[in-house]
Amino acid sequence: MGIPLLPLQPVLANWFESKGWAPRRHQLDVLDAWNEGASALLIAPTGAGKTLAGFLPTLEDLIAHPMEGLHTLYVSPLKALAVDVHRNLVDPIEEMGLPIKVETRTGDTPAGRRQRQRYDPPHILLTTPEQLALLLSHGDAERLFGSLRRIVLDELHALVTSKRGELLSLGLARLARLAPALRITALSATVKQPETLREWIARPVPNAPAKLLVTTGGARPELSILRSDERVPWAGHSTAYAVPDLYRVIKEHTTTLLFVNTRSQAEMLFQWLWSVNEDGLAIALHHGSLSVEQRRKVESAMVAGALQAVVCTSTLDLGIDWGDVDLVVQVGAPKGSSRMLQRIGRANHRMDEPSKALLVPSNRFEVLECEAAVEAVHENHQDSEDPHAGGYDVLAQHILGMACAAPLDPDDLFGEITRAWPYRDLPREKFDRIVDFVATGGYALRAYERFARLRRTPDGLWRVANPQVVQQYRLNVGTIIEEPMVKVRLVRGRGQRKGATTGPVGRMGRVLGEMEEYFFDTLTIGDTFMFGGEVVAFEGMHETEAYVSRSFSSDPKIPSYMGGKFPLSTYLAERVRRILATPGEWSNLPDQTADWLRLQRDFSILPGRENLLVETFPRGAQNYMVCYPFEGRLAHQTLGMLLTRRLERARARPLGFVASEYALAIWGLGDISALVRTGRLSLDELFSEDMLGEDLEDWLDESALMKRTFRNCAIIAGLIERRHPGKEKTGRQITMSADLIYDVLYQHEPDHILIQATRHDAARGLLDIERLGHFLKRIRKHIVHKPLDRISPLAVPVMLDIGKEPIFGEGRESAMAEAADELMKEALGK
Repeated sequence: MGIPLLPLQPVLANWFESKGWAPRRHQLDVLDAWNEGASALLIAPTGAGKTLAGFLPTLEDLIAHPMEGLHTLYVSPLKALAVDVHRNLVDPIEEMGLPIKVETRTGDTPAGRRQRQRYDPPHILLTTPEQLALLLSHGDAERLFGSLRRIVLDELHALVTSKRGELLSLGLARLARLAPALRITALSATVKQPETLREWIARPVPNAPAKLLVTTGGARPELSILRSDERVPWAGHSTAYAVPDLYRVIKEHTTTLLFVNTRSQAEMLFQWLWSVNEDGLAIALHHGSLSVEQRRKVESAMVAGALQAVVCTSTLDLGIDWGDVDLVVQVGAPKGSSRMLQRIGRANHRMDEPSKALLVPSNRFEVLECEAAVEAVHENHQDSEDPHAGGYDVLAQHILGMACAAPLDPDDLFGEITRAWPYRDLPREKFDRIVDFVATGGYALRAYERFARLRRTPDGLWRVANPQVVQQYRLNVGTIIEEPMVKVRLVRGRGQRKGATTGPVGRMGRVLGEMEEYFFDTLTIGDTFMFGGEVVAFEGMHETEAYVSRSFSSDPKIPSYMGGKFPLSTYLAERVRRILATPGEWSNLPDQTADWLRLQRDFSILPGRENLLVETFPRGAQNYMVCYPFEGRLAHQTLGMLLTRRLERARARPLGFVASEYALAIWGLGDISALVRTGRLSLDELFSEDMLGEDLEDWLDESALMKRTFRNCAIIAGLIERRHPGKEKTGRQITMSADLIYDVLYQHEPDHILIQATRHDAARGLLDIERLGHFLKRIRKHIVHKPLDRISPLAVPVMLDIGKEPIFGEGRESAMAEAADELMKEALGK
């Protein structure tokens, strides 16, 4: 027997009855919260009908109290999600014959319609954080939003951890000022700290309580790990070995979503599946770099049930309602249990039926991570990120937007901004400095007229300096920065002039190709790496070109990495360490992986749950140190940079390092084992937490990372425009402008508000400093050193990454397999 339909308007109750449905308890709880004048955060598993819960009060209210103007604003992190919700909302409204207008407003919406929506808005507007910021920057925002009663925030957990979420939080604070009667309903998947998210939505609306509604239950997901007869590689992320198995799995199911972690992996897997697609199955590709037309075509085909499989990235992580998906495949380790739970929910998308998922590890370490993920999912363990303090660059963009709408009073605006959760602890002094930066560019830039964007009025308000400021703001609003590429040019450099370390670098050599700019962020002049089949030395950068010279080194110091951005850090590290330290559980592992761990146990030792294993061994003319933090590649990359600096001071003569998701290997000419044995090198001191002080500062000063991070902050803060009327700046022009401004600020105003924002971003995202700090604290006095006479079995995967040029396709797989065989023979003394 269903829940009584008495709380609903008759037309709604009849619609439910005609479908043979009854509203769920949590859907009625959201309606009750609205009737009580409260905001609400609904946390429920996938398939629980969260979207209907979010709109139920809107439909009830508009049926009971018809009105003109904007009633409900729905904000989604994805354009595709807004389109999907529009489709699933309009159909019931038409079936009930309700005079309720629903429209979508995204970057893909035609300009004419966006213009019309400002003076003739629908009752329900589905939009994104960027479009909300644009609407609030207009002088008519108060008229548009004055009638607003409700805001629905979908997939809140995916918004609050990013700069888009910071921009949204500031928009909510402004909306609460324009429409004091509004209430917020937020919808979220299960999260680690629900109370924090409740506070996030409660803070902007101080005159209303915010209820936390948590729905548990639902069928337990069915998870399994692919048990392939093929040999699982030692390293790499391509998963080519599993393509025949994946094709078989696709044939056995109606519709399969295959998730991968990067766009390059998606392209590769899609091509491989088509190469074995003898049956002509309908297999499609979906990721963020595809055109909007292509993505919509794939989404429509999925809704129509015309596709048997889609290879996709995080673009389909969130709640698009495709009920016919009967299997989700995670290709490669999922990196976190919350992400895996989110993706599993795409299968069936019904609360009372089990979602079915298959994990496909790319290499043997990933087998362990997949086992850890299965365990975590069964326990419903959450490792989602928490929201954090708001960025100064985002706040600067918002302040300028508010000045575009109307002259602003600093005191009123400060009070409003601190109602946004990420900025609740913002000091007034910082706020005033950010306002001064928006108005003048700050102390070091105020002499330049082009940075004068706000003027003070006689009555103490701030207004925009001229109409061009408004135009530039609206062309450049948003916090999403595309990853730029740089040309790699071969030049005659310092390394080719014996003994020369200074002097000009030629710029007339041939272009070897392109690489993501992030890779060069981590390099200092003289670092060597593999590119175009040869070892090259980094000579510097100018605008959007990286200059390299041929290196006389036989080994690259820092290998280049395959794929797009660095792979996501694994948040399952503790569970992986526990599996390693518990041989009794190895019977659950595939024989290949269990045998590998037994070889490690017999030859060396295994990493413990709380300690750090450091192995040292000679190989050829060099000596190696391999450690196993399991903290993800970003943290390991930073750790490698800092350790090599310290080893240089200890006269260990390091030559380079390589970081994987699980391990870090450093090699050099000095015998690290002997240095430790004789007491000339203390591992406790080498891994001490103080490396995050002066060593980090010195490295940041030398690297290109600060300039690249500054460029992104300067774009978001509006100091540098990507777009001008009728044209868009090239990456080269943006970089050149950013580098010049950075040099001026670093020299004349090193505590400039944007330099502070840059350091914060670098530490939080690109370097994973917080995570690295926790790791160093955990292993203090818990470092286990194991000197060996040759490579260990556990070191084989990370050693494979040393000096390897990224090769794609079968050539890469066979080359990696051959190299792995040779290394294992070494480890076994053969």
